[in-house]
Amino acid sequence: MIDQNSTLRARRRAQTRRTIQTHAVRLFSERGYDATTMNDVAEAAGVSPMTVYRHFATKEDLVLVDQHGELVAERIVASPAGGPLVRRIGGALIDAATVLTGDANRRLLLARLQLMISTPALRARHLDNQYALQQAIIGALGDDAADPDTAFQAQAAASACLAALHTALVRWAEDDGRTDLPHLIGKALAAVFGDDAIGPAR
Repeated sequence: MIDQNSTLRARRRAQTRRTIQTHAVRLFSERGYDATTMNDVAEAAGVSPMTVYRHFATKEDLVLVDQHGELVAERIVASPAGGPLVRRIGGALIDAATVLTGDANRRLLLARLQLMISTPALRARHLDNQYALQQAIIGALGDDAADPDTAFQAQAAASACLAALHTALVRWAEDDGRTDLPHLIGKALAAVFGDDAIGPAR
C-alpha cells in the first residue's frame, strides 16, 4: 500500500509539473518571456504561486527543467560496459530524443527549444543545463570514468557529443520540428566522429 501511495503521489506530482510547464511555455510563446510572470503562470495552470515555486524554483526552470538527464543516464547504464564511449553516449542521446519527441511531448519540447534560442536569459542558463547533463553522463559511465585519465576521456567525449546534440537541437527548432530529431542527432554525431560513431544498427 505504501508503494502504491508513493507511486500515485509521484504521478500526481509529475502531472502537476507538466501542467504548469505546458501553460508556462504557452504563455511565454504568446505574450513573450519577459512579459509573463510566475503569477500569470499559476493563474493559467489553476494552482497557487507557491505550487509553481515548489515545482520550479526559478522562471527559467519553467522552460529548461526536464527529465533529459535521467533518460540519458538510464540508457548509458543499460548499454554494454566497456563499449566505445562515443557510441554509448551518442546512442543514449538518440534514444532519449526518441522518447522526448513522442506524440505527447514533441510540441512542448519544440516550443521550449524555440524559447531557449530566442531568449537571452534562457540561452545563458542553458549552459548550466549542459554542464549538469555532462555530469549525469559521466556519473552513468561509472567504472568507465573511475581514474583521472579515463575520467578526462569521458569528459571530452561527453562534451563533444553534447556539442553535436546542441547543433541538432538548434537545427530542429529552426526547422520548426519538420525533420526527425533522433536522425539529426545521429547526423551531427557522424559529422564529428564519422559514420560508424553510433554503430551500424543506427
